[in-house]
Amino acid sequence: MAQTGAYDGRVPNLNPFAAIAQRWTPSPVTLRRAAMGALVMSVVIVVTGGAVRLTSSGLGCPTWPTCTGDSLTTTSAMGIHGAIEFTNRMLTYVLCAAVGWAIIAARSATPWRRSLTRLGWAQFWVVVGNAVWGGLTVLTHLNPYIVAAHFLLSAALITVALLTWQRTAEGDGTPRPLVGKPVKQLAWVTTGATVALIAVGTLVTGAGPHAGDHSDVPRVGIDWKTIAQLHADLAWIVCGLAIALWFVLRAVDAPAGPRARARDLLVVLLAQGVIGYVQYFTQLPEALVGLHMLGAALIWIAVLRVLLSMRERPFAEPGEIPSPASGRAAPATIS
Repeated sequence: MAQTGAYDGRVPNLNPFAAIAQRWTPSPVTLRRAAMGALVMSVVIVVTGGAVRLTSSGLGCPTWPTCTGDSLTTTSAMGIHGAIEFTNRMLTYVLCAAVGWAIIAARSATPWRRSLTRLGWAQFWVVVGNAVWGGLTVLTHLNPYIVAAHFLLSAALITVALLTWQRTAEGDGTPRPLVGKPVKQLAWVTTGATVALIAVGTLVTGAGPHAGDHSDVPRVGIDWKTIAQLHADLAWIVCGLAIALWFVLRAVDAPAGPRARARDLLVVLLAQGVIGYVQYFTQLPEALVGLHMLGAALIWIAVLRVLLSMRERPFAEPGEIPSPASGRAAPATIS
């Protein structure tokens, strides 16, 4: 017979995430809001990073990880540019906090879903990698190709954050297609064209006049108007594919979800196109360029949502019965 209070040989769990999970269980709404918070911050950091560039504050802190050679923070002598650059660096910690909150919520949810926790940690490591890459942009004095890759890493963060948010409303069952294979292939082609559009857009910025600093910053060795024309051509291709996808989804009587997401994509593309042409013919005013960067992030989100809407992930595999209390799938039994 075991004695009361006797040592049972087990080692206490020192994992702080597991300790929090033992004391707190977030509701599904809280979990979804936490994932949304991380997604919103991943877009905000894109906009504020653009503000650093467009205010010529990219070298406001001339080194990294400190702001100056002998100061961790900005100083009054560095003026407004130092304050803007340092503020953007501090927002990285806000982003980390949002991602950390999403990780804690995913780890504490009942039932615990390892897939959500892994997605949360994937966000964290992308944030860390992007922060280091951001430091590299400073250390290379805003090399345009390094800066372009910095934006693409931000798009990768948005991808993982959106997937995390999407998965909070889904189960872990095998994905089931909601549309036919040709329709999904068209969606993948649209996604690939959008990747090319965004990648070329970073080169347009790298060749344009907004170098991020008033000093002699190197630019992409391509004529700005030539690369801008290629960017516009790709934009028309993406628009054409999006329109075709919207018509196809209506023609095959697809579910309401994919049709709504395709409509949303068209609206965002139209707004982004208007902004793009206006900024081109008005000699790239900083405010419109910043709005265009926000539009690029929203287009990427809209494209991913179209792709994700074309399948569903049930909470239970065939032959399993989801528990009404927790949503956990239980094996079906024969009485």
